[in-house]
Amino acid sequence: MERDIMQSGRPRLVVICVPLAAQSLDISGPLDCFLEANQAAQAPVYEIRLIAVDGRMQVRVGGMTLLMDATFADLAEEIDTLLIAGTPDYAGAAEFPAFADWLRRQAGTVRRLGSVCTGAFFLAAAGLLGGRRATTHWQHVAELALWCPEAEIRPDAIYIEDSGVYTSAGVTAGIDLALRLIEEDLGHEVAMRVARRLVVFLKRPGGQSQFSAHLAAQTAQESRIAGVQKWILENVAADLSVTTLARRIGMSPRNFARLFLTETGTTPAAFVEHVRVDAMRRALEDSDMPLKTIAAQCGFSGPDIARRAFLRRVKTTPAEYREHFCRSGPLGPEVSSSLNPQITDKLKGACGVADPG
Repeated sequence: MERDIMQSGRPRLVVICVPLAAQSLDISGPLDCFLEANQAAQAPVYEIRLIAVDGRMQVRVGGMTLLMDATFADLAEEIDTLLIAGTPDYAGAAEFPAFADWLRRQAGTVRRLGSVCTGAFFLAAAGLLGGRRATTHWQHVAELALWCPEAEIRPDAIYIEDSGVYTSAGVTAGIDLALRLIEEDLGHEVAMRVARRLVVFLKRPGGQSQFSAHLAAQTAQESRIAGVQKWILENVAADLSVTTLARRIGMSPRNFARLFLTETGTTPAAFVEHVRVDAMRRALEDSDMPLKTIAAQCGFSGPDIARRAFLRRVKTTPAEYREHFCRSGPLGPEVSSSLNPQITDKLKGACGVADPG
């Protein structure tokens, strides 16, 4: 793919669809990634256009007014990658039938179709998520599942690809998704240069999870507990028993366990398991090491225990996870698409407007 794009001699058209009151970072994050990719590749690989979901030429977004490049009805060029930004007004996604019709037509011709955050509701409204795995911001996964019961909505993923349709979690996850698309097109080195330029991770420390242990470790206010969490993250294969951890900060195991629960909302054992499963995620994504080796490196006493912990936390087996998310392997099985019925007023009423994704 990298050779094809670089030798084609023409930019690939990336279109970002802008809903009313869109989350500004859902637009600017991916847009800047693609622009930086042009710089990193030293070639005009991507051309980016903004279009409005409602056909306007100006859209108010996050305190700014953005001028669109065209309307979707007037966009005649061949689109390579089509993304839909998220909005706190996602409950009205079904109120744009002309845009939904256009999306359905584009779904048959574009190379890649995707969404950032609550942009997934526009894909659902167009009937493009049925029979697929998908995700959105963790606060809105239950509503998306209600809108699209034929889809398998994954609440914990940063992004998911299924049969050429990409969905991502909230806000900054649009950057993760764009970096993945750039890596697919131009390779790991170019994607890494873009990530370094933007001062972001090419792959987050928590792997594909919206609920990584690194985020959980930022909740403690008590410095001793925060210090222990940091040490756990840096020493995942060490003895992480309550007795050992309590000894590190000069507390009794009982008082340590009580303070840890108060500060973090979870027990030391649950946090350790969370950290070790996150470490397994990253190893499964980035290597082809056997599970026995990964389990040992992540502090589990054996592969069976590791497998059970992974299934408990991630709701899938290590083998299935590797199949979907390993960088060098397939992104997942082909799943045939089926169109959903038009979302009813009853469903729209059940999905109230929430905080922006």
